[in-house]
Amino acid sequence: MRAEVNGPCAVNGEISVPGDKSISHRAALLGSVSDGICRITGFSPAGDCASTLEVLRALGVKIRRDGSDIEIEGTAGRSFGEPVDVLDAGNSGTTMRLGCGLLASMPIQAIITGDESLRARPMNRIIKPLKLMGADINGNGESGCPPLEIRGGDLRGIEYSPDVASAQVKSAILLAGLQASGRTTVNEKAPTRDHTERMLRHMGASVLCDGTSVTVKPCVLSAVKLEVPGDMSSAAFLIAAGLACPGSSVKIKNVGLNPSRTGFLEILRRMGAGIELLERSEEGWEPRGTLKVKHSRLKAVDVTDVDVVAAIDEVMLIALLATQAEGVTRIRGASELRKKESDRIDGTVKGLISLGARVNETPDGMEIKGPCELGAAVLDSNRDHRLAMMWSVAGMLAKGKTVVTGWEWASVSYPGFEGALSSLGVNISAG
Repeated sequence: MRAEVNGPCAVNGEISVPGDKSISHRAALLGSVSDGICRITGFSPAGDCASTLEVLRALGVKIRRDGSDIEIEGTAGRSFGEPVDVLDAGNSGTTMRLGCGLLASMPIQAIITGDESLRARPMNRIIKPLKLMGADINGNGESGCPPLEIRGGDLRGIEYSPDVASAQVKSAILLAGLQASGRTTVNEKAPTRDHTERMLRHMGASVLCDGTSVTVKPCVLSAVKLEVPGDMSSAAFLIAAGLACPGSSVKIKNVGLNPSRTGFLEILRRMGAGIELLERSEEGWEPRGTLKVKHSRLKAVDVTDVDVVAAIDEVMLIALLATQAEGVTRIRGASELRKKESDRIDGTVKGLISLGARVNETPDGMEIKGPCELGAAVLDSNRDHRLAMMWSVAGMLAKGKTVVTGWEWASVSYPGFEGALSSLGVNISAG
């Protein structure tokens, strides 16, 4: 499938983005082990989140879905049923890593795999700590790639310091710690998104945060109602378009404003971006609000490893925006992007060069000299949802018809993205 974008064009209007992927995954997984029926509104329509629901169903969890409304009947801390077939996480690393955290505490045997992309991603970063807790879990090769075989149960709490700052690794360990003996502590190298900690606390768990250390005690969670805000990582593409495309002004409603997810906005403000917070709500367990974005003259910025941790899903968009910024933007400490759904550093650099940008690749990032005029190109998503969506934004900036191949991968995180762009005035067609 391919998408064609005729540029340059502006984005104007108001829009709401789908529910947050990261929060939706966690709501389903924690709801599955809670005591009672967990009701979730605003659940993400993304394919990755559907994979989490299907894995839970295969484990015997009762789930009712009506669009973005979900009801999950929790096991109250009892074991899942042993699956009769291999569990399929699809393209979702979150499903696999966090799911393994729960499976490690269950006295069952399971095998979990995924698509070709996911089977190439390293899982030793969760295998190592879960083994230290007492789980029998193994993958393929030195990196522990999927499929993973797990025999869980009888875990002990540990204190663990991951080699890489990763919310998925942290969350997998904390979820395993819910049914381990004693306390479980994760000491992070740098702060990562804290949706798991917030949700655990909201559902009655004892969670102690001390700097970059997080500790949980074993407990049975209470079922609650969870309202999922709009996904900041999805909104980021619309924000980037609004900033870069002349004549743009777009309002994004009910988007999540968790401080651990707004690193992208902070980098943009350093670039001189015109972003206005129209309203903000601190009610409940996750802050949210409405953002107004307008076209802005941008300046180059240095993106550090700390910035990357705070905006891991949006670093590629910074690179695209840097093509329109005055000066040389340097992105460093982003080697983790090479281990995502695709090598996002390599894919971004090659695509930007095709568009006419002045960019140099480095082992852990890139340098982009701007501003420069972009020309239409044929760009490959590399089977990566974020690259697919970013290239559509690039097409809004480029002169002529930009073609994005592998467009179907955009639905992994943002089903209906083409329609969202069309509603804001973008000349885009897909088929």
